[in-house]
This record gives sequence, structure tokens and C-alpha cells, in this order.
Amino acid sequence: MVVFLWCFAWFALPLSRVLKRICLYIVLGMICLTSCKKEKQDTRLVTPWGEVQTDSIPVSDSFTLRDIQTNGEMIMLTLSGPETYYDYHGKGMGAQFLLCEKFAQSLGVSLRVELCKDTLEMIWKLGRGEADVIAYMLPDSLMKTLPDSILGSDSLKFCGVEGRWLVQSNNTELADALNQWYKPNMLEDIKQEEHRLLTTASVKRHVYSPFLNRSTGVISKYDDLFRKYAPLARWDWRLMAAQCYQESCFDPQARSWAGARGLMQIMPGTAAHLGLAMSDIHTPEPNISAAARYLQELSSTFSDIPNVTERQNFVLAAYNGGAMHVRDAMALTRKNGGNPQRWGDVARNMLLLREPAGYNDPVVKHGYMRANETVDYVDRIRARYAQYRGVPMGKLPSAGGSISPVAPRKAKKKYKYHV
Repeated sequence: MVVFLWCFAWFALPLSRVLKRICLYIVLGMICLTSCKKEKQDTRLVTPWGEVQTDSIPVSDSFTLRDIQTNGEMIMLTLSGPETYYDYHGKGMGAQFLLCEKFAQSLGVSLRVELCKDTLEMIWKLGRGEADVIAYMLPDSLMKTLPDSILGSDSLKFCGVEGRWLVQSNNTELADALNQWYKPNMLEDIKQEEHRLLTTASVKRHVYSPFLNRSTGVISKYDDLFRKYAPLARWDWRLMAAQCYQESCFDPQARSWAGARGLMQIMPGTAAHLGLAMSDIHTPEPNISAAARYLQELSSTFSDIPNVTERQNFVLAAYNGGAMHVRDAMALTRKNGGNPQRWGDVARNMLLLREPAGYNDPVVKHGYMRANETVDYVDRIRARYAQYRGVPMGKLPSAGGSISPVAPRKAKKKYKYHV
């Protein structure tokens, strides 16, 4: 329409060249303003769910308690560590996380964790409205230095002398809800529950013998399934059997508190990824088949490890502790002058991920790890695999003592193994 009026004025009206030039500038200005306004109106946000909506919330705005409940999610900031947050077999752990998770559940919302490198980053992100709460024991000495945008020393006293959680200063409803919800014994109860989960109640299973019939060389009644599916990962079936015994003691009904199930202790998320229905997760053949495909996938992930035996150790460690933690240990090994493709070197550096100097190192991307469990996991499977090959197992090592592969001896019995 604007262009039409300009054309009419230029050709139809008896105006001077100067007036026509002025009209041209006015029209061009109107076009620019219109396009800028349209561009501003069309600003959109693509969400992780694929929806496109108008981006009308500035970064500095914070969600009120009602906004959090309507949105269905609360975002917490914290640091990686054994007392705060860490990934354990695919589940978040750490007393501060578990406490915040229970509070989120009381609100009827999910909890998302954002890990920061230090307290300054947490405070900066909270001040910008990128999260709802800092779930970390911040000391009282820090309260005097907080910016006005963050709710400080007069609120969120529920953690007592150990420290305080923080929210934005305009989110008093959230602070009040936290203070009313928290009871003095909650933090200690959470720590005791976590300790119980990580010890005796980790896996519920019937403990079967590691040999069904030693005299005839039968390891378990699932040997045919190991022979059938271990080649998918290019593994000796006896190594897979040794891993299975470490996971479930050959009990197909075994389940852990974290949700892992079946002979190979497959997590629900991993089962979905592998196409294993939950209705089949306790059935031996689908469970072993899915585990073999997962081992094959992990073998591809660590295809940069040229030695086959070494790669198996890395795959076992990733199966137990997560590939991202294994890569962190490899990066730390490289930095400390070791060989990141040799499991013995990586295992020693993996144990450093239990200490702040290790999991806070700049080359470490995924934080704290209960590394002694993963190192011990690999060692025990290797020891039992040696036993299954006819090599005496001897005493099982403690966490951190890695066993070197032992060449198999010739079998004296008249049967032979099939690989």
C-alpha cells in the first residue's frame, strides 16, 4: 500500500523533483519501521519439544512459585561433589540434590540440575534468573556480599549453621515454601537413606554359585545365550558370563534401587534406547541380547582404543560408571602424563575423581564419581573371567588394584569351550 501511494505521487502528481525525493525518503523510512516492528513481533522460541512460541520472557525475569508449578519444572544450581550432586548409574545422587528433589516432588514438579564451576557462577546465574534456587551450603560470611537481586541472610535458614540455600529476592513465595516444608532432621535422614542405598540395599538378588557344574565346565544355565549373543560385541562368551555374575549373580529377577533389572542389570532408559520392552526385561534371552547390543555400542564409542583387551576394560568401566566419566578419567590421565589408552593408567587416575582436586580439574567435564566401585567392578570381572578360562582366580583385589590379563592355559579336561 505504501509503495502504491509513493508510485502514485511520483508519476501522477505534479510535484517538483525535490518534493518527490522527500516523499521517497518518507516512504523508505515507513518501510523500515514496519519491517522492524514485524521482525520484533515474529521473534520466536523453539522449545525442546518442538513447539514454537513468542519469546516474551526476558532473561532477567524469574519465575514465581506459581510460575514454577505451572511450568512443571524447578531448576537448581549446585556444584559437583559427593554431598551435592553426582551421577550414579544413571540416577542423580548427593544429599543436597536428594533434598531438593523431595521438595520439588512436594510441589508436584520435576527437578532439573545445572552444575556450575564455583559459587560465583551459581550466584551470577541465579541473579540473571537462569534458575530458581541454589542448592548448596553457602556460608553465612558470603551473605553480606550478595547482590540485591538475591535473597540473602534473612531467608532460607532451614539449613542452620551449615549454610543456606538462595533464591532471587523477588521470589519470597518460594523461600517461604521452602522454610515451611523443611524440618530440622530432613538433611540427616537424607544422608542415612543415601548411605543405605549405596551399601546393603543396592541390588536385591538371589546369590547363585559362580559355577553351575565345575566338573563339566558349565558356568550357568544361560551359557547357550552367552554363546549366541556375545559375538555381537566380539566378546568371548565367558567374559560376558563373568560380567553377568558380577551384575546379578545369574538371577534374572535381580533389581537395584536405581531401577536396573534382570541378568545384566539394564536401566529402563537404556532398555528403551535398545528397544527392550519392560515386560521382557526380566526374561533371560531379551535381556542378554540387549546387553550384547549395548556392549557393541560401547565398543564403538571406544573404538579409539586399538588393543582389544584394553578396550574391553574401558567398555566394562563405561557399562558400570558411564562413558562420560571414563572419558574424564582418560583426560586426567593424559594431563598427568599417563597413557589414556591403557586401563591400568586410567584406573589410577579415575580414583582421583573421588577427590575435589580431581573432579574440579578443568579437564574434567562431568564431576565427581564413585570411582572405586567402577575400578573394583572391572577388576572382579577380569578375575572371574580368568577363572572361567581355567586360570586360578586367587584372592580378589581391593578397589584400585588392577589385574593384568593372564594368558589362558590349555584345558586338561576332554571338553572344549566354544567362543
